[in-house]
Amino acid sequence: MSDSTPVVDVKALHAALDAARVERGWSWRQLAKELGVAASTLSRMANGFRPDVTAFATMTTWLRMPAESFYRREDATSDVEEPELVAQLAPLLRARRDLQADDVQYLEQLIGAAVQRFRTERSGG
Repeated sequence: MSDSTPVVDVKALHAALDAARVERGWSWRQLAKELGVAASTLSRMANGFRPDVTAFATMTTWLRMPAESFYRREDATSDVEEPELVAQLAPLLRARRDLQADDVQYLEQLIGAAVQRFRTERSGG
């Protein structure tokens, strides 16, 4: 892997914020107020602009996700192999206090089946 500088994956961060917003039934303005950032910051992110360091830290802390979850390499290309999705999500699912063990197992199986279907469809088989 190249030693290029990591940058914020604004699309991934915005998607995580959007998922949390939808889960709570909030508007973007309500989310901005909860985060203590300007609504325009979230709007700019929707257009691909990076938040400032303070806003980024606030957002990742509020999401309870490590900042590294939203880093990517500037030279990242589509041929870079991604980690297995279920393996990447499993620790996050298991850390949830609102999910029981059988809920986590079900979600892992569901996500795994979806990933397998996507692979099969993409490979034409």
